[in-house]
Amino acid sequence: MLHHLIRQAAQNGFGEPLALKPLPAPSRRGFLKAIGAGAGALVIGAHVPLPALAAEAAAKTVGPADPRPQLFVIVAPDNTVTVLAKHLDKGQGIVTGLATIVAEELDADWAQVRGAFAPADNKLYANHFFGIQGTGGSTAIANSWDELRMAGAAARAMLVAAAAARWTVPAGEVTVSKGVVRHAASNRSLTFGELAEAAAKLPVPQQVKLKDPKDYVLIGKPDLHRLDHISKTNGTAIFAMDIRRPGQVTAVLARSPRFGGMVKSVDDAAARKVPGVIEVVSLPVGVAVIARNTWAAMKGREALTVTWDDAKSEMRGTDAMLADYRKLADQPGAVAAGKGDADKAFAEAAAKGGHVVEGDFVFPYLAHAPMEPLNAVVTLNPEGGCTIWAGSQFQGVEQMVAAHILGCKPEQVKIETQWAGGSFGRRATTNADYIAEAVMIAKAYPKAPVHLVWTREDDIKGGRYRPLFLHRIKAAVDAKGALVAWKQRIVGQSFMAGTPFEAVMVKNGVDATMVEGASDMAYAVPNLAVDAHTVASPVTTLWWRSVGHTHTAYSKEVMIDRLAKAAGKDPVAFRLEMLKDHPRLAGVLKLAAEKAGWGQPMPQGKGRGVAVHESFNTYVAHVADVTVDAKGQVKVDRVVVAIDCGQVINPDIVKAQMEGGTGWGIGHALRGEITMTDGVVDQANFDSYLPMRMSDMPAVEVHIVPSGERPTGAGEPGVPTAAPAVANAVFSVTGQPQQTLPFSRGGIVS
Repeated sequence: MLHHLIRQAAQNGFGEPLALKPLPAPSRRGFLKAIGAGAGALVIGAHVPLPALAAEAAAKTVGPADPRPQLFVIVAPDNTVTVLAKHLDKGQGIVTGLATIVAEELDADWAQVRGAFAPADNKLYANHFFGIQGTGGSTAIANSWDELRMAGAAARAMLVAAAAARWTVPAGEVTVSKGVVRHAASNRSLTFGELAEAAAKLPVPQQVKLKDPKDYVLIGKPDLHRLDHISKTNGTAIFAMDIRRPGQVTAVLARSPRFGGMVKSVDDAAARKVPGVIEVVSLPVGVAVIARNTWAAMKGREALTVTWDDAKSEMRGTDAMLADYRKLADQPGAVAAGKGDADKAFAEAAAKGGHVVEGDFVFPYLAHAPMEPLNAVVTLNPEGGCTIWAGSQFQGVEQMVAAHILGCKPEQVKIETQWAGGSFGRRATTNADYIAEAVMIAKAYPKAPVHLVWTREDDIKGGRYRPLFLHRIKAAVDAKGALVAWKQRIVGQSFMAGTPFEAVMVKNGVDATMVEGASDMAYAVPNLAVDAHTVASPVTTLWWRSVGHTHTAYSKEVMIDRLAKAAGKDPVAFRLEMLKDHPRLAGVLKLAAEKAGWGQPMPQGKGRGVAVHESFNTYVAHVADVTVDAKGQVKVDRVVVAIDCGQVINPDIVKAQMEGGTGWGIGHALRGEITMTDGVVDQANFDSYLPMRMSDMPAVEVHIVPSGERPTGAGEPGVPTAAPAVANAVFSVTGQPQQTLPFSRGGIVS
């Protein structure tokens, strides 16, 4: 998400085996209270002048550090080192990744490292790519790389200085390794905890020396365990769904079955008689039933009689919507990219022995469906404002929205970020939807903490979706098999329009997230034309893991295979011809092809397909092996992935993200879709919105390109090329391109 901003920021230069024992979950509030009481903890933060980072990092010296109490690393007297993550960890391992960066520069022992979530504070913890505190777009590592290296190095320097002063020796004679500060000549040593209080009294160094990558002992090492692996295995990790406050009540909300519907009238008499129901409250967004527990709240909601006003609702089904899309695709849209003369090139290719290939690609609405349904606990504070417990992904937005509802200052809204059971973009809304609902209910019922729960059905039938899209592509190769023209028209909804991000993300009528991966296509083509139609609908949409790349990479890579066949060329060789100016893309393509055994003959009924794409400044290629039987049933047997994401912090986490992204992409391509009949969503739970199952999951082999480039991201880039690689493998067997998703729409089932 916000890939446009991320790319722009990048171009501007932003840029011993351990005992397996549970790590106690630290309390952020406890930290701040202890620090305020002068408990002797060393607390370090770093404010980094981002545009100057590239040159400074190259010189291994970054500075000056900002002495504001911007908390990132806390070295406590009990010898623990706690790293505060300003980003949400929703399963992607970011708490471990961020802690690794600090621990490396600090020379901490990994066994003493802890992780905790930072408070909500746009001034101290903003994502530098967004301007507010928030997580997404695979930015967490890239965004925090420099400031966390500085924080770790500054803390190390202060510990060294404290030890040198105590021993009356030059700081240059003091070394640090695995959390112990030593003076070899006098055979003296101290732990971090023993030095924390003295170090905390020293000034923050104005310049810090950063490690040379060749000296890394934690970064890039494959055997570093995740900080959350024990707690998430034994069930002690706390998610928002686990929060219980004294006197807490539960609320569910009755929402319109159609997008855009409003409450016309409510009869709540029967609902109030349900045992356990405490109150029924009408809100602008629906009717809330407040009860002593979730079951009572749900039964109370079932007993409501609500009449809905559908005057502004979406009344069409998805088939009718798609028919309207096709009509729009017949007309020119707002220009997203253009060079050369595509129409002239088409005519010349057709007249001179070339080939022109055309096709429509259809991408359905898709739900995020994270395993932990949306939920949040809100309690009003006596001094004003509120406290929110949630898997908070956009803390900066949520603070401002909650403050507006309550009529208080954003800083009076305290957010206790919890572990989140998935998101895939769903928790990062531009209007803080479910958080706003929880705050409105708490305002209407201030007697107790309110836990708002969305059921699975609530989110699948009325949540926010990856938009429905239609792509119309026309492309040509000349008589020599060279790509000479590409014309692409994209029709779909914009989830940026009408939001605070519109001014930045929508230019000249084009939402950058709709056309990313198409308007900036890496393949060399002399004649390119990309335009877009933005359609309006009350159906709520949102970024979905890998955002626009989920459909632009698919349409591009499937069309490239069709063009390669028309040109009589090998699909890998054809791609490499067009990637001469993109060595990192070519590199992952070559690596994946080599490791997959590209070019080896395949048995009858088996096929191999490839796809390569850049997203979020990360380069990924997939090669998929499939079996297609006589009945059209497809089985994905094996997938080889190559990724270049710059300096890798935690290889095992990168591999896990590639495996997860591969499963995510393939699963939705096989049979995932949200459809509507007369404006009402047809799917409700995992019996009708069919997820990837373990039996579908292929063997996934991940290869990481060693790199000294700045780290980028891995959470989203594993998705875009997974599905087209499988589609191209099916194409190699059947000769039929899969241009309408899911595959089940084209008779391909699993």
